[in-house]
Amino acid sequence: MDGLLLDTERLFMEALVSVSKPFGMDDQAVRDFFLNLIGSSAQATTAALAGFVPAGVDAVAFDRDWRAANAAQRQGPVPLRPTVAEVLQDLSGAGHAMAVVTSTKRAPALEHLESAGLLSHFDLVIAGDEVTDNKPHPAPYLQAAAALGVDPSRCAAFEDSDTGTHAAVAAGCVTTQIPDLRPPVPLPDLGQRVASDLRAAVTGLGLMPVVAAR
Repeated sequence: MDGLLLDTERLFMEALVSVSKPFGMDDQAVRDFFLNLIGSSAQATTAALAGFVPAGVDAVAFDRDWRAANAAQRQGPVPLRPTVAEVLQDLSGAGHAMAVVTSTKRAPALEHLESAGLLSHFDLVIAGDEVTDNKPHPAPYLQAAAALGVDPSRCAAFEDSDTGTHAAVAAGCVTTQIPDLRPPVPLPDLGQRVASDLRAAVTGLGLMPVVAAR
């Protein structure tokens, strides 16, 4: 969801920078730390913060302030990644069954998808607080495939993060990685496809016709 459908990772990163400033934390170090959190669950993020914030800082309170700062900076609908609105409209119009598989908890995931105008396109949402194990474990994708009544090998998964890509590939999905923010290291070699945006990803799989540039 975040970084693949919703253009929220940059906002979340800058909110982290802003709440870190009063503690004298280096901006670039904070951004580098954030890049390694992408794709992780809220629980994993809070645990990582405990080892990152300065000694004596309450990591749980810091995490709460970070999320509040992120919510406060948003004005209007949640922004979308490129091509997402038109691609989802076309896919749902063509009758494709679709699910969101996210590490975000259910309540904020639904609110963000509704704000962005995307929720109606999806048959179901599998959230981070509804699964036995979070990404990179394959459980979230296996749960989504089972709920849709489809074998995972017949599912096309689209992920921005390395963590999510590991989960989708391990579940047996036909996986395309569409990188957004991530550490400046090579992509994992998992046999996944790679695309520049969601439209390129779905056309590459033959799920939509190729549209010539105008």
